[in-house]
Amino acid sequence: MMLSSGYSFGRSVRAAALLGSVALSAAGCAGGYDLKPAPPYDPGQYKLGVDDEIRVITYGQDQLTSDFRVDSNGKVAFPLTDGLQAAGFTTRQFASEVAEALEKSRMLRDPKVSVEITAYRMVSVLGEVTRPGQYPYQPGMTMLTAVASAGGFTYRSLESRAYVLRQEGDHTVVGKLKPQDYVKPGDVIKIYERHF
Repeated sequence: MMLSSGYSFGRSVRAAALLGSVALSAAGCAGGYDLKPAPPYDPGQYKLGVDDEIRVITYGQDQLTSDFRVDSNGKVAFPLTDGLQAAGFTTRQFASEVAEALEKSRMLRDPKVSVEITAYRMVSVLGEVTRPGQYPYQPGMTMLTAVASAGGFTYRSLESRAYVLRQEGDHTVVGKLKPQDYVKPGDVIKIYERHF
């Protein structure tokens, strides 16, 4: 009887050890574990991109103050121009481009222009979140606040990292995001399902 109980106990320990090693192995293989970190993003250096909506204010010139959308070519259809390149510029840089175009057209001498963003392009949040979909980017948005916009994690979520598809210049990169990492406008984020 004693022998049988000792044998049973030893078998239970081996089974528990096997289950533990399987769980650790599954944790190591969980989604995104082997991805490189996504290129860092500095939200203080926001650059305009396709689908951003902006307001161009030309001081003292109401007819040259209006709202615009950055089109699929990265341009803004500003009056008196063939379209001004906006994608890739900060709002301050684009304001300088507008002022220069107005001076070149001889419409205004020494124009004063400012640009503000009225609506940011979207961030997509997919996978194990309550409401997958597209949500407007907000300055300083992190992976965690993007997930909060999508209703939070599901009970199956892997909360420690996510997959991100990100535009970097003229190419797309795939990487890993941690909860506190900054999200870049236009990012596609996938929250993985836990496998243990």
